Amino acid sequence: MTSTLTNPAAAAAEPRDGAPRVRTLRIAMNGVTGRMGYRQHLLRSILPIREQGGLTLPDGSTLQVEPILVGRNAEKISALAAQHGIEEWSTDLDALIDDPSVDIIFDASMTQLRPETLKKAMAAGKHIYTEKPTAETLDEAIELARLGATAGVTAGVVHDKLYLPGLVKLRKLVDEGFFGRILSLRGEFGYWVFEGDTQPAQRPSWNYRTEDGGGMTTDMFCHWNYVLEGIIGKVKSVNALTTTHIPTRWDEQGEPYQATADDAAYGIFELETPAGDPVIAQINSSWAVRVYRDELVEFQVDGTHGSAVAGLFKCVAQHRSMTPKPVWNPDLPVAESFRGQWQEVPANRDLDNGFKLQWEEFLQDVAAGRPHGFDLLSAARGVQLAALGLESSATRTTQSIPEIEL
Repeated sequence: MTSTLTNPAAAAAEPRDGAPRVRTLRIAMNGVTGRMGYRQHLLRSILPIREQGGLTLPDGSTLQVEPILVGRNAEKISALAAQHGIEEWSTDLDALIDDPSVDIIFDASMTQLRPETLKKAMAAGKHIYTEKPTAETLDEAIELARLGATAGVTAGVVHDKLYLPGLVKLRKLVDEGFFGRILSLRGEFGYWVFEGDTQPAQRPSWNYRTEDGGGMTTDMFCHWNYVLEGIIGKVKSVNALTTTHIPTRWDEQGEPYQATADDAAYGIFELETPAGDPVIAQINSSWAVRVYRDELVEFQVDGTHGSAVAGLFKCVAQHRSMTPKPVWNPDLPVAESFRGQWQEVPANRDLDNGFKLQWEEFLQDVAAGRPHGFDLLSAARGVQLAALGLESSATRTTQSIPEIEL
């Protein structure tokens, strides 16, 4: 079933009375009934862009967006469209891919279905914007990257964490040389996901079944790859240990099931800065950890001139000139506040929602007909890191990261 409402602004509107030209991009949004697709991409990105009147382009014209909601459940998707004043919705993704009035296909559905969706969309000449991982296997991810490089469309992959206020501040410190020579990065990510027996789980059950595309390594190493690349430098090798700490969980119907996917991954990564300096990164990722830190994810970067700790929003730093000299004394309780010895890094500007910021960059790239900075090749490198992380764990060996050639 598809709504029959027509789109009144599928094409660029002609200027009238000297007003700037308005161009509307029609975006088929697949997977918006899911948590991430709904909250971050529809509710906090596309709808605010539409409500603010679109984007002003360098030539003074306006770029507006018109979402079309896509999902398998007609009742859910139609209710969502009505709730947010969206005129069009559909359960037929293929029809929208073939619709010449649709400009962009966005995908936030299950990873297993994603490669075919993206291939069809690019073959039909649609621009694509997608969640990650882009595929379950490296071969599929590389094939998508090759298609993206030759299809003549703008292809973008969500790299949302680089747009978080905390990491924006951290990157600013790197760019300004605050750290001197960077030595290491340490990351802690995760929280306790309830098993589902006494309290409902906060994440869908498929996340814990390998056969359904679940797994911490598959899910998060693609994020860590672009975070490490975007802040420090290229990942050269990985040594990982993955495990399933909670072997039995309960699904959405309250039925027990075996968790076949890893729910924690402990990784050591060798990096190389653009200047050629070696850096060691350690990142712990777990759905079976209780939080004792300021934010759900934190990264600490240490360098010869200073250190910084960044979370989703906050970033604190300590320069070498302000570094105290702790003395180890196990016979006396600690009297100093180590956290109080750090200074908060100011934003110095308003930072909007990270998903929305990247959407705006992608839409401007579409309007300009240029490649997006975070493309399908960058996504393939994330899938590669996840695959080699799993191989490292299985073989208990360090895996080198080769260059991907298209």
